[in-house]
Formats: sequence, C-alpha cells, structure tokens
Amino acid sequence: MTQTYPKKRLSIIIEAPFLNRLLDLLDGLDVPGYTALPALAGRGKSRSWRRDALSSDAGRMVQVLIVLDQGKVPAVLQEIRKVLDQQIGIVTLSDVEVLRPELF
Repeated sequence: MTQTYPKKRLSIIIEAPFLNRLLDLLDGLDVPGYTALPALAGRGKSRSWRRDALSSDAGRMVQVLIVLDQGKVPAVLQEIRKVLDQQIGIVTLSDVEVLRPELF
C-alpha cells in the first residue's frame, strides 16, 4: 500500500470581488500554496443563485483551497478571519491525506 501523510485542507468560499484581497493576504502568510476556483451555483440562507444568471461579480462566489500542516492552521485562520469578519464567507477545515508531504 502507498504511504500517505496527514495534512489539513482549508476551504474558503467568498464573493469574487474580495478574492484578490484574500489572495494578497495568503501570499503574505506561511502557506505552501492555494488554488482558486469559480463556484458555479449554490444556495445559502437567503436564496439560490447560478453564476451564469448574475450580471456582475457582486454575488458571484469563488472557492480557495489550501492544504497545509496542522501546526500552521491557527495562525492562518486568525488572519483569514480578519478578512472575513466583514464579508460573506464560509470556511471549513478537514483532514486529508497526501502522497507527497514535501509539497505542503
């Protein structure tokens, strides 16, 4: 069996206009990397939405994924919270296994 290594996966969903602010923050933190993806559709507390039905970036959502060591999580979450306290956003943290730990 192939050996895997435990890491944490941090998922952040925010409105597209705030993406650059979040990415600038991540660039200044001790994270090994991230991937930003468009969210195509969703439903929240107040309504459903579809990306192709929105006329501007306001209301469009993006997801940023980060895989990192457990020891880095508290400091990263503390800084991310400063950005998200004033914005719409969802943050989840989960356990993952990776094949190449040196990348994270």
